[in-house]
Formats: sequence, structure tokens, C-alpha cells
Amino acid sequence: MTNSRIGVVINPSKLDRGDLEDLITKTLKAAGKTDSVDVQWFETTEDDPGLGQGREAVEAGCDLVIAAGGDGTVRAVSEALAGTGVELGIVPRGTGNLFARNLGIPLVSMRAAVKRALTGTASDIDVGWVTVDDSGKQEAFVVMVGFGIDAQMLAETDSELKARAGWMAYVEAMGRAVAASASVEATLTIDGGKPEKLRAHTVLVGNCGMIQGGITLMPDAKPDDGRLDMIVVSAENGMQWMETLRSVVWDNGLIKLLMPGENTSSNGSLQHRTATSMRLELPSPQPFEIDGEEVGEVACFEVTLQPGALRVR
Repeated sequence: MTNSRIGVVINPSKLDRGDLEDLITKTLKAAGKTDSVDVQWFETTEDDPGLGQGREAVEAGCDLVIAAGGDGTVRAVSEALAGTGVELGIVPRGTGNLFARNLGIPLVSMRAAVKRALTGTASDIDVGWVTVDDSGKQEAFVVMVGFGIDAQMLAETDSELKARAGWMAYVEAMGRAVAASASVEATLTIDGGKPEKLRAHTVLVGNCGMIQGGITLMPDAKPDDGRLDMIVVSAENGMQWMETLRSVVWDNGLIKLLMPGENTSSNGSLQHRTATSMRLELPSPQPFEIDGEEVGEVACFEVTLQPGALRVR
């Protein structure tokens, strides 16, 4: 542990600051660093989930910034730190905790997560950037973005049930999401190539492959491989949904777990692609998600990749 100044960006609605301060102090004391490390605190707000606070921490000279909160806080702080060389630690206290889950960061024990954040070794992780509706405004993502059943599920999730039941609220919303998701004709352009027409109700572009509930949609996705993975789901009837489910759970789930060298399987209703950039144009606005958070409806989105832009413990 060499950090002399640590910034903690905390979402006060997700955890108690006093509890986190106590754990950080005890961990620093155990490492004999209590007197030599300056810890600065930055609380998120309803209007700013962490981007401004992360930038403040960088400007204050912090060489480690800990994001303590849910996926929204982690994503916002990641955007602030991308390309700066400042290391990111994560104390996951949200519902999905998608980035932490994909990186193997402790989810249940806050003590273990704090220890990892303060003493872990940093690795370079890719960062994706998405622009929606040709707005010119780029937003970072570290897990995945897209439209369709995943975004629809987030839109259908009851916020009160989510607060009480955690990720099980997503399961409750899945049936409504499937019913609400309709296939559309879209135009896809990959790596600046020739535009192609496709019909789908779900397109997800991922830096990581795991979603809520520990389901791995993109088994080949690695956050440090300099590539983005993509799935296109076009299942519309019961038989096609069974085929898709089998592919996710069996062919690309259990089989790849037991035999990692097996190729990822595609079929008529589930395609796997890779890219470093892509653009998708939709015939009408559809629910859209960024790193597990529903952000409204979009008619087109463009994605690029910034390899190795984020140093994460």
C-alpha cells in the first residue's frame, strides 16, 4: 500500500459513512499506514452519482479513488478516472454490482472489499464509450450497453421491490420484459464496415459478459482484451426462446465452464459478434441501459472502445 492520498466517493443512500470510515481506518492501521495516508471524502448526490466527485478526487491529487455504492456510482467514477492513471477501488453496495461481480470483487463482505480496494494490485481494464441519438456526448461504460429485454427488464423492475428483495426483483420483472420486447428492423455497422440489416429485439454490447443473477450472456467477453463482445437476440416464439435459453445456460454456460476451450455457440435466434466500434440505428426509440441502469429510450447509439484506460484493483 503506497497511496498517500485516497479519495472515497460514497453514495450515502447505499451505505453508512461511519461504517466505511471505521473499516478503512482499521485496514490502514493493520498496514501501519494510519498516519501517512490522507483520506478525503466525496458524497454523491441525486443529481451527480459520482462523475463530478471522481473528478474532484483526481484534481485533489488522489492516486487511489474508492467508489462505494451501486453500479451507477462505479460507472460514474470509472468515467472520471478513465485515462488518468489514478487507480480505482470498489466497495460494491448496490443491487446488481455488475462490474464488481465480473471482476471477482467481494460482494457480501464489505470488510473484504475494503481490504481489496486498499491493498489489491491494479490491472488495466478497457473502457467503452457510448453516444446516443447523435448527441455528441460520450458516456463511459465498463460492463455493457444495449436495448431490448435487459433494458426492458430494468424499466419494468419495481423500485420498492428492488429495495426489499434485491436482484430477485429483476426476476419478477423478466416476464413483463419478455412480453414487452418486440423485434424491430435495425441497421448495424461494425468497425466502420458496410451497414447491415438485422431483425432483433435485443442487442447488447459488452466489455464484460455477466448480468444480474450471475447469468453469463457473453462468455468470451474479457474486460482487458481490447475487444467488445455483442449478442443479437431474435427469438420470437416459444421454440426459439427454448433454443436461446439452451444456448445461454448449456452450450455457452455449463459446457464452456467444464471445457473452457470450446467455441462460443451461436444459433438462429442468438448471434455472438465482436468489434472495437459499432453503430446501431433503430426504427423507433427503445428502452436503453448502461451498466445495468435504465436510462430512457434511444433511437440510435454508437460505441467505441478505449483499451486499458482504467486501472482497477
